Amino acid sequence: MSPYYGPDESETDIQLERYFLAGNVIVGTGYGIQLVLYVNCARFLWKRRRHGWQPMFLLAYMTCMALIESLFIAVQSRTVQFIYVDNRNYPGGPWAFFLATQSAAVNVMFYATLFLLTFLSDLLVLWRCWVIWSASGRNSVAWAVIAFPALVILASFAMGTLWTLESSQPDLSMYSAGPWAYGTAYYTLSLGANIVLTILIIGRLLLYRRTLLKELPAELATHYISLATLIIESAALYSIFSLLFLITYAVQDPSAQIWLGVASCCQQIANLLIVYRVAEGSAWQKETLTSKTTAPIHFMSQTTQRRVSTVGMGAFHIAAPPESSDGASSPDKDGMTEESA
Repeated sequence: MSPYYGPDESETDIQLERYFLAGNVIVGTGYGIQLVLYVNCARFLWKRRRHGWQPMFLLAYMTCMALIESLFIAVQSRTVQFIYVDNRNYPGGPWAFFLATQSAAVNVMFYATLFLLTFLSDLLVLWRCWVIWSASGRNSVAWAVIAFPALVILASFAMGTLWTLESSQPDLSMYSAGPWAYGTAYYTLSLGANIVLTILIIGRLLLYRRTLLKELPAELATHYISLATLIIESAALYSIFSLLFLITYAVQDPSAQIWLGVASCCQQIANLLIVYRVAEGSAWQKETLTSKTTAPIHFMSQTTQRRVSTVGMGAFHIAAPPESSDGASSPDKDGMTEESA
């Protein structure tokens, strides 16, 4: 039998360390995706910097999130070095050292940046919910709809603050009894708010679907009510993986470290996808429903004149049917050609 060269630690600690390292790799991979999306979003927003306050506000928000995320990644990397390189011979092993040094600056920054990213992301989804509901033209209804999720997000902020403070105490961690209780409550509130917002956004978009399908050509209506639109606008990507993290964290399964990394990445990717759609002009705005359904479509009689309809992203010409050899009109395949706006 070959000699054993593994660590002299419990199987539980070894599993936690394995998932801790794997989660760090996943976070790094997600960070690369986020950088690509950030650059593209920043380019779009900078080109539109003279088109009102929103582009520059979103650019500032996105840049702030990117800086916090960069700090989070740096802290993650430093923590791995701190545990497995600088103090590899700590009595009890790396995980024992990690638990004993939760008050170290690098660990405090880990919890603080994770908390800030989650809270600011919740605010973005709350804003998108308000925008989509206010597209009906009734702002009072939109405010009433987001009132409950807003209160839940405020409660999660308070609970998240307690979770951050408790998790940063010496000899404690996010898996210790006290911080675990606060953390479970915090993520339950945050995830609950996101799920409610996701349902509200998807539900409202499906209600808009009827109006758009009646008023617009199918190919244009699909642009605003497609499956991709529902997933991106509602930040469903984050809600799904955050739920997986919450379940594994609540039952204290070591794989929670994996889902924490995945959920954190998906949260920022979901935010950037929303900002990207806003930047390129394809996201829902307050005026989307009225502007898309009130634009006139002129069907032409037998004349060579063409009129332009400003429906959707481009201009569509409904051309007169060409004359056939016997003097009768013979319509072409679809009678519609597109040219760039």
